[in-house]
Amino acid sequence: MHLTAAMLAPLRARYGEPEPLVWEGEVSANEFALAGGSPERRHDVTFFVFDGRGALALIRKPHYTPGIWRPPGGGVRPDEEFEIGVRREATEELGIEIELVRFLVSSEARFRCADSVIDWHTHVFLPQTDAERLDPLDRREIAEARWGSAGELAGPLRAAMLETGRALWRYRVALHDAALAQLRSAGDSHCDCPCDCPCDCHLN
Repeated sequence: MHLTAAMLAPLRARYGEPEPLVWEGEVSANEFALAGGSPERRHDVTFFVFDGRGALALIRKPHYTPGIWRPPGGGVRPDEEFEIGVRREATEELGIEIELVRFLVSSEARFRCADSVIDWHTHVFLPQTDAERLDPLDRREIAEARWGSAGELAGPLRAAMLETGRALWRYRVALHDAALAQLRSAGDSHCDCPCDCPCDCHLN
């Protein structure tokens, strides 16, 4: 399933115009296979969930390199309304209820491997929650969930992702940088990233 412009239009009207992000890179054969594992799906929705204290929800999947955590997310199913799909993913990956607040980033990514290409789209949202405890329901996909911070994501976790040398983690870093820049530009009190620039200065 690909989220079309027509499907995204009401989301833009409801949650605001997202920052566009264009990303292109050469990925390994393994990464290409991972991205192309479900030919009917060429998108994901990532959400930056903060609790009442300003802590950021982070997840770790079983196959992740030790020390890597990221904001949760997943795909909207063909038979789902967008918001319902996002709430389902939050329940599966975090065990909490969320409500969308703002559309932060919408990406157009191109993953290249030899002569093959996958066009991928990621839509990053800011939701809100009253939950205090994270308890993922999908324990096969999610090894662990915990509360962290935007500063952690922009600092040690960012470095850990880049140190893997993997292109798909570089893509994730670009998404996180863009989302954090949107939060800072809006004066969001949740963003405790120590950097005052829009984070693209960090990209290699």
